Amino acid sequence: MSFAKVYSAQVHLLLGTIVTIEVDITKGTLHAFSVVGLPDKAVDESRDRVSGAIKNSGFKSPKAKNQKIIVSLSPADLKKEGPFFDLAIAIAYLKASGDIKFNSEKRIFLGELGLDGTLRSIRGALPLVQEAQRKGFKEIYLPKENAVEAALIEGITVFGASSLKEVIEHIDEVPTKPKDGGEEKRVSKKIVFQPKTKINYTREAKIGDFSDIRGQEGAKRGLEIAAAGGHNIAMYGPPGTGKTMLARVFSGLLPDLNTKEVLEITGIHSVAGNLRGELICSPPFRAPHHTSSYVSLIGGGTFPKPGEVTLAHRGVLFLDEFPEFEKRVIESLRQPLEDNIVSISRARGSAIFPSNFILVAAMNPCPCGNAGSKAKACICKPSDLDRYKRKLSGPIMDRIDLWVSVGNVDYKKLGGEGTGERSEKIKARVIRARENQKNRFKKLGREISTNSEMNAKDLSTMVKLKTNVRNVLDDSAERLALSARAYHRVIKIARTIADLENSPEVEANHVLEAIQYRPKVV
Repeated sequence: MSFAKVYSAQVHLLLGTIVTIEVDITKGTLHAFSVVGLPDKAVDESRDRVSGAIKNSGFKSPKAKNQKIIVSLSPADLKKEGPFFDLAIAIAYLKASGDIKFNSEKRIFLGELGLDGTLRSIRGALPLVQEAQRKGFKEIYLPKENAVEAALIEGITVFGASSLKEVIEHIDEVPTKPKDGGEEKRVSKKIVFQPKTKINYTREAKIGDFSDIRGQEGAKRGLEIAAAGGHNIAMYGPPGTGKTMLARVFSGLLPDLNTKEVLEITGIHSVAGNLRGELICSPPFRAPHHTSSYVSLIGGGTFPKPGEVTLAHRGVLFLDEFPEFEKRVIESLRQPLEDNIVSISRARGSAIFPSNFILVAAMNPCPCGNAGSKAKACICKPSDLDRYKRKLSGPIMDRIDLWVSVGNVDYKKLGGEGTGERSEKIKARVIRARENQKNRFKKLGREISTNSEMNAKDLSTMVKLKTNVRNVLDDSAERLALSARAYHRVIKIARTIADLENSPEVEANHVLEAIQYRPKVV
């Protein structure tokens, strides 16, 4: 046989795409080895990796024969990127040359090959297995390092291998003759399939506890509301008052992820190459440095890839020293904060990435951090203060629901044991509030999980305000000159406060507390 067809896959944006690999061998011509189907440099170089791997796995190298080899990757109009196809190309060549025999239907092969035939891990294994399962494949062969991640998906058998030789010995159906001339026997060393991966929901203890933080009760209350309703929050105050510590402990208040969310988030981080053999089983916490570029935060590139706002999906994006980020970077947060997605368009393609995260921003009142302090004098020039404040535009401030002050703590409170509420107790209230929201949103025709995701139409149907409560809200909005967006966000926050108190109705005190969290830093 001089022709063979096998199946592989590659990541396209955040999804998997099945790629058919065909190999045709023509003997008796000058040697040639070509890969067609819009391959990039990494795919084109697979010719050398595959040749070395085949030779060092006990077979004759493709380059040692007088033959023309054509490897076709289809669909031909899809750009082929990365080393996903090495294993499939090697298997297809060996089948076309007659060195091995097997049924390639309903089987898919993934993995990068070393010159010695070892299989190396790939990124994006989870979405690739999901796509294979959707397309009806029954078996998938990939590097051992990716097997645990791949075994999250039911309905497809996962085989993790460490080398090309292992895969060949498992699938080969060619009988071999023993040296003594006896009956033909099949040499077969089967790979044990990877058992179904169980999700471990245990949180890491290193994130800390709210009871470890002295004072700052106002900030803790704001963070509790933010966790319960999925609201964005900004903390402002002098340096060294605990803003960063509060933000890091905050992720411990968020409810555990369900199985669907674990698969979604793990798939995103797998595509980004962030997995190190572990699954993402708790809400992600991303804290990029304030020197981060626009593309690293939002995503993009010649071929669009996800940024920090997508890696923080279903979790927390913490931006410390918020005004120190480039203004372009800060302004780019407008769409993800409003729509929970990022739409990226480039000449070579466009993409829409999910970005439903809770923004936690921390900032000092001025560049030196002492503005408004009674103990220390501010040394900033008026021009520095103006430039610092202009970094945060009105539209960005409008999109942040809660603004809380984090002031200096009395020195007497800093010593001794922490006496505040533990994160576990606060989290229980957050989970109860989330359940109230979930039950309320069952009436909607679309899937949302938190109050922050409600639009204006949802507010009119899901949050009915009594006349006296509406009057309090309208009077306050007029005095504070709230925008329409800020007006609606106050209602959402008030609804979350009511959910924390297990109140079926939004009362005037809920609205008044929500109004207190509007920005006071400009």
